[in-house]
Amino acid sequence: MAKYQFRIDVQPQYLPEQSSPAQGIFGFAYTITITNTGEVPAQLVSRHWIITNSVGEIEEVKGLGVVGHQPLLKPSEAFQYSSGCRLRTATGTMRGSYFFVAEDGHRFDVEILPFVLDDGTSRVLH
Repeated sequence: MAKYQFRIDVQPQYLPEQSSPAQGIFGFAYTITITNTGEVPAQLVSRHWIITNSVGEIEEVKGLGVVGHQPLLKPSEAFQYSSGCRLRTATGTMRGSYFFVAEDGHRFDVEILPFVLDDGTSRVLH
């Protein structure tokens, strides 16, 4: 087992009630579970998202914590939260990273692998 290791699980969802396709507004939610699979407690300090719609427009989002929290996760502990974004297209992707500081002072990033945002009407390969 790696000393500093986290697993990131993502469940995206299209929000038709927060969307207006005729006006180019597509709302999405995502629920993320962050699990410390390493050996050392570490605190999530900040996030960095890269959101890309289907025509290649990119939005970067950086900030402290997630939904107002900077959780300290001990080994095998998890933190789950939900958030969202809007796109101008029916599909897109999100990827990014979380920055952590371990209890022993070690600083490291954890990659968030790309995941698809899709309103369900397109032919995106998942």
